[in-house]
Amino acid sequence: MADPERSELDRSACAAALAAFLREARDWRLAAAADAGHGRRRQRLREWQAARLADTHADLLASPRFGEAAAFFLAELYGPKDFSLRDAEVERILPMLTAMLPVSGLRTILLAVEVDALSERFDAAMVAALGDRLDQPVLTGEDYATAYRAIGDRPGRALQIRLIIQTGETLESLARSSFVRGILRMMHGPAHMAGLGELHSFLECGFDAFHGMVNDADEFLATIRERENAFSAELFAGGDLPG
Repeated sequence: MADPERSELDRSACAAALAAFLREARDWRLAAAADAGHGRRRQRLREWQAARLADTHADLLASPRFGEAAAFFLAELYGPKDFSLRDAEVERILPMLTAMLPVSGLRTILLAVEVDALSERFDAAMVAALGDRLDQPVLTGEDYATAYRAIGDRPGRALQIRLIIQTGETLESLARSSFVRGILRMMHGPAHMAGLGELHSFLECGFDAFHGMVNDADEFLATIRERENAFSAELFAGGDLPG
């Protein structure tokens, strides 16, 4: 039997952590927006990283079994998308989310926002390390790998991958609930009318991606984990990327 006191402690901890990561992600974005040159370089870096991910996971994107989930991962968790609107929505209604969502739902949003904050942190460090190489017509794999190693932080890179996988795991767990599916469908119109479209779309797209991958989620997530850990290990070992 669930312990109500334990659940409330978990809820409070989730809410506090969520507020902290929302502030961190917002601060990184504001810092990038304050410098037009930095902002352009940040976007260039994110486009390069998105192209690398699409290349690494091209077979998953093309797969009838995994294509929808792969597209969700690369667009909503691990890609160049600006999540400022989604995060602003979460911040605006955080007290209501804390009160109304089950702890599992709160954890899903918390993981996604923590990924966002950590990605912003690493992107800022990469932009600083790469400097004017991001202004050149071509960013080479050697340039990227050198900057990646200069920043270091193996534990942080491992955490980034782990958080992305955990987000997928929580979405997969939610996708098993017909109740959650009904609520998401029912709230589609009201959420968009209330200015919560980005948050609702994130949850709905994630739910749909995993709901359509019955019994395949473990294989999909294991593939992402293995490839991204191998990519990071190769760079830290001194390897360079092609191009």
